[in-house]
Amino acid sequence: MNIQQVVTGPVQENCYLLWQNNELLVVDPGADAKKISAAIKKTAATPLAIILTHTHYDHIGAVDAIRDEYQIPVYVSSDEQEWLQSPPKNLSGRHPELGPITARNAEHEFALNDTLTIGSFSFEVVPTPGHSIGSVSFIFDSFVVCGDALFKGSIGRTDLYTGNLEQLLNSIQTQLFTLPDSFDAYPGHGEPTTIGHEKATNPFFN
Repeated sequence: MNIQQVVTGPVQENCYLLWQNNELLVVDPGADAKKISAAIKKTAATPLAIILTHTHYDHIGAVDAIRDEYQIPVYVSSDEQEWLQSPPKNLSGRHPELGPITARNAEHEFALNDTLTIGSFSFEVVPTPGHSIGSVSFIFDSFVVCGDALFKGSIGRTDLYTGNLEQLLNSIQTQLFTLPDSFDAYPGHGEPTTIGHEKATNPFFN
């Protein structure tokens, strides 16, 4: 499987393109829809869906543009479905310089702790709340896309709406640090890391 990081928006959010067998998934199209679409076209793969780790404004700003261009559905946690249309909850209301950022309701809500199959992709969707109540991570065969739960050398903020430090630390320990050390971890901001590296060096756990 191929994975490409596309950095978007003023806070440098990581959108990811995953593709195999001429099929593609879009993870967290946060902003810069034209940039994301240009990257999609270079893969020559057909987009099948948008999957969201969570619905903070910097992860959803290009959802409707990409969804409409490729006529594909969106998947989200049921805990954050309504956040898509709520600037106070998706935090764009805190940034009037950006204007309110919203997206239409997602077509599908994840079944957590279950394997989701979309085209040729099969992956597990696990709850990793703490940064936000509906945060999820996507576990593939050799890597995890972990949104804003775990970063290289850090963890997600817990001082925002529905954030909870104890819950986030537990999410990481029970859902992410139980993965093999060799697993690559692709966060919502910054550089990729590995599970083993974070277990050994992340200051929140050492």
